[in-house]
Order: sequence, then structure tokens, then C-alpha cells
Amino acid sequence: MKKRLPFFTKLCYGFGGLGYNSMTQTLGNFIMFFGTSVMGIPGTMVGVAVAISSLWDGVSDPLVGYLSDNTHNKTFGRRHGYMTFGCITVAFLNILLWSMPNSFDIWGKFFWLLFFMLAIETACTFYSTPFSALAIDIAPDYNEQSKIQGFKTVFNIIGMILPSVMLYFFMPSISIGVQTDFSQRGYLNMAYVNSMLVVFCGLIAVFGSLRFARKSPNFSFVGQKEKFSMQKLMCGYFNVIKKKNFRSVILGYAMATVASAFLMSVGMHLFTYCYHFSSSQISIMLIAIFGGAIISQPIWVNMAKKFDKKKALIIALSFILFGISLTLLTFLFREFTTTNIMFWLVLICLSVCGLGLGAMYSLPMSMYADAVTMEMYETGQNNAGSYSGYYSFTYNLANSVSLLIIGLLLDFIKFDSTQPVQAMSVQKGLGTIVFCGCSIALALSILIFSKFSIKRSDVLKTQLKINIANKTLKEK
Repeated sequence: MKKRLPFFTKLCYGFGGLGYNSMTQTLGNFIMFFGTSVMGIPGTMVGVAVAISSLWDGVSDPLVGYLSDNTHNKTFGRRHGYMTFGCITVAFLNILLWSMPNSFDIWGKFFWLLFFMLAIETACTFYSTPFSALAIDIAPDYNEQSKIQGFKTVFNIIGMILPSVMLYFFMPSISIGVQTDFSQRGYLNMAYVNSMLVVFCGLIAVFGSLRFARKSPNFSFVGQKEKFSMQKLMCGYFNVIKKKNFRSVILGYAMATVASAFLMSVGMHLFTYCYHFSSSQISIMLIAIFGGAIISQPIWVNMAKKFDKKKALIIALSFILFGISLTLLTFLFREFTTTNIMFWLVLICLSVCGLGLGAMYSLPMSMYADAVTMEMYETGQNNAGSYSGYYSFTYNLANSVSLLIIGLLLDFIKFDSTQPVQAMSVQKGLGTIVFCGCSIALALSILIFSKFSIKRSDVLKTQLKINIANKTLKEK
């Protein structure tokens, strides 16, 4: 029987996602609003900068994954050295990004944003890709993989809540209007906190699981040290996409990421300029979304055990789609009630979305890990880093395209950050972008995930064979 992964190791590993996700969630939620409404950069230019950096992040993920797969350091193993470098570097760059000089002209601000977004995404890759692969290395067992992903998800979601909490304390409680210098200082204060968390939590994950870097007990029946080949790496990606189960998880999660991009990136504009909510009210709504995601974790874990992971995930995504539909109704009737009443109605609707969101942050990666486990047994090679890179590459590609489209759409509907009150046509345009974008992407995500065919029994059989193979090697 395979020994269970120690609770302390799972706790330290999960903690590693808290600071990283707080920082990336701050970027995802607020960089579009910061660039357009605070710094006055046109939406298209912000969309181009963010899309290019996100695309580069996707391209660099397989590269770093390949490097970590083929690194055999006696002290840091495959993953931990990269994680240490990544968390320290990204903390420094993150502060510089939000320190953008307001005295720069539009092009100066654009190139500042582009340069530091590219640098941050590069540093993030050195942390996140080995971090994701590490879970597959140390917990390939079906149930242990669900548990370690559950730990990771709880801390990830706590990290996602933190920017909303910081928004409440660091930002002025304004509803609409031209943003002030105080707003930028608020974002910079958030950057200081996020950078400290990235280093602190990242180093806990590194040193809390470091002994597994030396032991590398799983999939030890084939050692590998391959010569780098970009062509081989990209061919590997297309070979992965050709396989139904890999493709269904990768593309399904990519479409879910698109839905999240539309809701979070344009949601700040929607709730500020259409509902006239204050920054404090918006922060409370975001806390409710991610709070629901944490509370729902035991529900989705139990449903995954009862119905299998695919069915539980489809139910969860349907919850999100239902919550978006309810929010659409509040948008259509927002003029018929007061702002305070509308706030509570929207809060309830988004809480429904939060319940489904919990599964989206844990089950897809757990399903992907199951597919990787079975593939590793068939090939006899530990390519978890490359596989994690392929996963990240696809959803980053989808995210970059969606952010570029969002930037173009904001300019198309003539959104003007200098106007305290947007024209009704602009408000309708913001609603169309959010609700149509989210609904279409979620529907496609459900359809794609439904093609996943790996069941619990398949993974358990494969894991039994892996344990037997490892035991045989040790006896020899």
C-alpha cells in the first residue's frame, strides 16, 4: 500500500498558492480598470499589453516545465530551485509595475505596462509551472491527488479573496468618477502586501516539501535526461491535444478561464459605471464570490467521490451559469430600485456563482493529474512539468485572446474613463460584454468537459500497477 502524504506536507504545499494567487488575482481583477480608469490608457492598448504578456506566459510555461523535468539538483530536485527563484523575482517586479509614473504620456505608460507585465509573467512561470507539477510528483494516488488539490484550492481561493479585502481597506469608497492619485497609492499598497505574501508563502511551500525533492519516490522506474528540442516540445503539445482526455480538460478549463476574464476584467467597469456601486461594495461582492468557493469545497469533494469528478464539475459550472443568468436579470431591472437594494440582490446572485466556482478551481487540475498519471505509466517517464506547461499554455492563450477582445470592445462601445457617468449605450455595451461573454464561454466549457472519459476505477488500476512497478524496482 502506498503511504499517505503527510498532512504537514499537504498544508505547506497548499500554502504556496496563497501569495501567488493573491498577486495574480489582483492583476487579473484590476489591471484593466487600473490601466483605463486610473492611468487613462485606451482600452485597446491595455488589452494589447496584457494579451501579449499573457500569450508569452503561455509560451514560456512548456519551456520552464521542460527545464524542471530535466533538472536533477541534489539539493532542490526538479522543482524547488525554480520555485525559489520565481517567487523572489516576481515580488520585486510586481511593485515596479504598480509604480507606473503618472507623468508619462500614453505611450510611455503603455510600454511601462507591457515591459513589466512580460517580466512578471516570466517570473510567475518559474514559480507556478514547477509548483503545479510538484503536486503530481508527490501525490499521484487518486484520492491523495484530490486531497492535495483540495488543500491547494482552499489556499488559492483565500489568496483570491485577499485583493478584495485589500480593496476595501486601501481604496477610497467612491462609486463613479475620475480616479485620483489616491487610487494609485491604494493599488501600490496592495502590491507591497502581495509581494511580501508571494515570498513568504512561496518559501513555506519550498521548504515544507523539500524532502520530496531529494527522494522523488514516484515514477522512478525510468530516469530521463533529454537534450532540449523546441520542435520536440511543441510536437509534444500537439500530441497531447490529440488525446481526448487531455484535450477535454485543457480546452474546457481554457473556456472557463475566458468566462472568468469577462466577469472579472469588465465586471469592475460594469459594477462601477452601470450599478454605481462603491469600491467597498464591489470588494464585498468579490469576497462573497470567493467565500462561496471556499465553503463549497467539501460539497464538491463529496460529489466527486459519489458521482466522479466530471459530473461534479459539470454541475458546478451549471451553478455558475445559473448565477450569471440571475445577475443578468438584476442588470435589466437595475433602474427600478435603489442602489442599496440592488447591491444585496447582486450579492445573492454572485454568491450562487461562488458556490460553483469552488469546483472550477480544483476539479479540472485533479482530472488533468489523473490523465497525466495514466500517461506516465504508459510511457514510463515523469514529464509532469511539461504537461503542466501545456495546460498553462492553453488557458493563457485563451486568456490573452479574451483580454485583447475585451480591450477592443471597450473602445468599440466608446467607454471613456474621464466621464463620471457613461452614456446609456455604453452601459448596455458593458452588460452585453459581461453577460454574453460569460454565458457563451461557460456553455462551451460544459460541452467540452463532457467528453472526458477517465473514471475512478481506471486511475486506481493504473496506480496499483505503478506501486507494483516501483516495489519491484526497489527489490531489485
